[in-house]
Amino acid sequence: MPASSTPHAIVIDDHTGTREALAALVAREGFTVTEGDSLKGARRALREQPPDVILLDLNLPDGTGMSVLDDLESVRGPAVILVTGHASLQTAVEALRRGVTDYLTKPVDTTRLKAILADVARTGGLAAEITQWHRQIEESGRFGRLVGASPAMQQIYNLVSRVAPSSATVIITGDSGTGKEVVARTIHDLSRRRHGPFEAVNCGAITPTLMESELFGHERGSFTGADRRHKGVFERASRGTLFLDEITEMPAELQVKLLRVLESGTFTRVGGEQTIEVDVRVLAATNRKVEEAVAKGRLRDDLYYRLKVFQINLPSLRDRLDDVELLAGFFLDEVERTEGRRKPVTAEALDVLRNYSWPGNVRELRNVVHSSYILANEVIDVDALPAEVRRLGPDAGFDGSSVTVPVGAPMSEVERRLILATLNHYQGNKTKTADVLGISLKTLYNRLNSYQGRSSSGSSDPSAA
Repeated sequence: MPASSTPHAIVIDDHTGTREALAALVAREGFTVTEGDSLKGARRALREQPPDVILLDLNLPDGTGMSVLDDLESVRGPAVILVTGHASLQTAVEALRRGVTDYLTKPVDTTRLKAILADVARTGGLAAEITQWHRQIEESGRFGRLVGASPAMQQIYNLVSRVAPSSATVIITGDSGTGKEVVARTIHDLSRRRHGPFEAVNCGAITPTLMESELFGHERGSFTGADRRHKGVFERASRGTLFLDEITEMPAELQVKLLRVLESGTFTRVGGEQTIEVDVRVLAATNRKVEEAVAKGRLRDDLYYRLKVFQINLPSLRDRLDDVELLAGFFLDEVERTEGRRKPVTAEALDVLRNYSWPGNVRELRNVVHSSYILANEVIDVDALPAEVRRLGPDAGFDGSSVTVPVGAPMSEVERRLILATLNHYQGNKTKTADVLGISLKTLYNRLNSYQGRSSSGSSDPSAA
């Protein structure tokens, strides 16, 4: 970021008339401007004064404007607006995946460009805030709303940091209870739309007959009971972010309409004739395996590929057991603030929590902490934990070096407990686990995938994060 309080822009286009017109518009929006007509000029301008935003032509005399992205830091760099007269879906998707903030076609929509520039000017400290959040991981194990310092979560933080400042649509996948809505809210918090609204809709919790109205709104008298005009979430999320949870539960006919809105930025209310333009960033999520959902017709393939500009796969809690203590402490702090009384967790209780496989993921841990707090006297010990965690959990009896199983347990259950306990003992190192158990790495992955399918199929909570 430049030291001056006045935001700075670089405009690169080899067409003199287009470049001068864009530069004049940017200057009227309160930016200082440097112009250039080539890749060489862009790189020279970057060295002379770091910008807040770059307006970059895709096709330049000495190469493609996309190559300038290689000279920028993805997280701390400026906003990049790619401008082209040769638009294609493939190029747009590639640009957004590489961190481009927005993608405009010529002739440029000046209203949209002004809105983007206003967002850039209002979020000048965004790069510094992202950097500060990364520093807080070491200090507190937190990244904004997200909690965890494990390698698996650090990868998630890096992905969030990369995609949040852009305008890319994102699909977030993971088992029920892994925190998909929390990730969506974190993306919004670190985006250039952070001052706008965040609207969330659970597509599995609304009846198909009402979902179209909830998404797009309706006019008065459009159906029985419609006694007034209703604005849908697309209108309410204007200039902000819309989170569509459990997208695979949306009826097929509405998926077609959603795709049209994503491609055109326009829709009409139910029973209406007026075309409404919206500027909304869409984030979607599902706890299903997306490829299977597409194959079974639960998610249209064209909608999937439109949403999958960027994909984030959240790890299950059993794949980041190192975070259990941090998460338990975070949830306990929440309860203690509400109840006004402190109850620490004993080391023995923490050991039990760390050795449980958490089929309900982070949501289950939160509930366990709350119920244990209620049952505990002065401290939360093993006896305060739920029975299924103490005795009936998948890894009950694991003490760090051995596994005990009840007499009569099926061999498949014995094998599962041994594999999960060994993986936990070697801190998630799958290669070491396979070597010690005397099985191939492929076999280990197959077993772990089957266990994941078993636990995810056991949850039918429609509000799963």
